[in-house]
Amino acid sequence: MKNFALIGTAGYVAPRHLKAIKETGNNLLCTVDPNDSVGILDQFFPAADFFTEFERFDRHVDKLRRRNSAIEFVSICSPNYLHDAHIRWSLRSGADAICEKPIVLNPWNIDTLEQFEQETGHRIWNILQLRLHSSITDFQLPAGNRPKVKLTYITPRGSWYHHSWKGDKAKSGGIATNIGIHFFDLLITMFGAVDKSHVILYQPDKASGELILKNADVEWFLSIDGKDLSSIPGKTGPQSFRQLTLNNQPIDFSEGFTELHTLSYKKILEGSGFGIADARPAIELAHSIRQSKK
Repeated sequence: MKNFALIGTAGYVAPRHLKAIKETGNNLLCTVDPNDSVGILDQFFPAADFFTEFERFDRHVDKLRRRNSAIEFVSICSPNYLHDAHIRWSLRSGADAICEKPIVLNPWNIDTLEQFEQETGHRIWNILQLRLHSSITDFQLPAGNRPKVKLTYITPRGSWYHHSWKGDKAKSGGIATNIGIHFFDLLITMFGAVDKSHVILYQPDKASGELILKNADVEWFLSIDGKDLSSIPGKTGPQSFRQLTLNNQPIDFSEGFTELHTLSYKKILEGSGFGIADARPAIELAHSIRQSKK
């Protein structure tokens, strides 16, 4: 059983990490979030110590180390722009870091984090759970002509989004990073490295473009504007629409998502998870899209 701490308990993705820590047979000793809406802890680790101030959390983690109950892994679910600092703190505190996407906003931050790994001897793991989906692990590139791929992801968000850190490009990386990073990583994993990228549209609530990957040509569209659902036949409600097609044939992603964080944790604990080198290509692509916005 490993000792865990978690940063960002009140965030959207934190329950998946809490579930993964629990289901892999480990223990969450402490957690921190400036917001105190963290009743989710009672479902998984009601005895975990909770802090709203990072300084007190830091002191507690150091106290645990001195009492031979050192934190071995820190799960990071904080806002995107804080990932880099929280990863550094985790490694300096003697723990491996397990960080949500995007691991950082800028490619050059990865270079420094690689140095931190070498200096501290601790690892940085990235949750790239879509790579573990059965549709990807079973995927085989079709023979014949160069495939045409189309990605459409519409996930409606209310006005709150634009008033939160997620709507601040400096903090979230903008829509291509905050919403698209999962799928850019997926496309690169399936079809190879990026040869060229062309941005067609880039707005705070939607973006589109074209990619020439090693083994495929890709059209992509991302949106948090619910009105874009009107262009999808049969879609009228606020639910998200996610579709990936290859030569006009859909690749099924409708099922199999609920256990991917737990599977990611299992691989990390075995030492075979995804490291920062795995995260780099999608970070570089998202950054280039953000810089070349139309």
